This record gives sequence, C-alpha cells and structure tokens, in this order.
Amino acid sequence: MTLGQLNLLPAQDAWIALERCCGASAWVEHMCAQRPFRDRDHLLSEAERGAERLGGADWREAFAYHPRIGDVAALRERFASTSRWAGEEQRGANSASEAVLEALARGNRDYEQKFGHIFIVCATGKSAEEMLAMLQERMVNDPEAEMAIAAGEQMKITRLRLDKLLAES
Repeated sequence: MTLGQLNLLPAQDAWIALERCCGASAWVEHMCAQRPFRDRDHLLSEAERGAERLGGADWREAFAYHPRIGDVAALRERFASTSRWAGEEQRGANSASEAVLEALARGNRDYEQKFGHIFIVCATGKSAEEMLAMLQERMVNDPEAEMAIAAGEQMKITRLRLDKLLAES
C-alpha cells in the first residue's frame, strides 16, 4: 500500500494495518491520530514519537504480538496476520540444528520466566546461533535494562514492518 492509501484508509482499517507493525494499542492509537503522514520520514518520526510514550505494559502488549523465536507452529496458528513478515524475519531459525532450536526453546522459557515477556530481537539477517547468543547475553540484564533493550528491538522490527506495509501491493 502506498502512504497515500494508508492515509485514506477508514480508521478501523488503518488501525488493523498499523497494528501489524506494532501491537501496542497506545502506539497504534497515536499513529492513527497522526494521519495523514506527509512522507515516509514523517511516518517514521511519528512511530518513534509514539514509542517514546510507551510504558512497560504497552511494550509487553507489543511483545505479545510476536511468536517466540523459532516457534514455527505459532507463526502459522496465532500470528496469521503477520506470519509472512515474521517468517521472513526469522528466516535464520529455519536452517538451525535441532540442538540450537532446543537451546532457543529452553532459553526462551528461562527468559520469559525471568523477565515476564518473550525474548524480543530484530531477527532479520541473524542466524539462529546469533539469536541464541544474544538471548544468553541478555539473560544477565536487570529487568529495567532488559525492557529498554527489548523495546529498542521492537522498534527496529516496527520500522522494518512499516516499510513492508508500504511495499505491499
């Protein structure tokens, strides 16, 4: 869709389109209220501005819109509206060995138990081994620092998805 088409969508359709990029309701509400966007830079700057206003509960809401890294079944079932995008983003997990996938699953469980939300990483261009190493490195963070890192990763994903949204025909 073009930026012009996004600007002209009825409110409910704009909400659905933007929610595919970031699942935090407060962020989507901000973005919908900022339409019409002058250009891509305006869209991205409003995305950042909206993100600056989010708190921990908002970020956890956004994280809940993502499957766990390597969880192909969840991609197909629960995340149908973003499954193609998430599948492309997590392409690096597709060729991982069984041992790495098991370590990711274990690491995801440990991470979620410690921090209260799934492990979020902008997976685009990363191998499963790289994502596993990042997960293990981040396990030593305190919850506040980790929330800031996870929010930053969410915004990387959001920017990529905004570009994907505008590239769809």
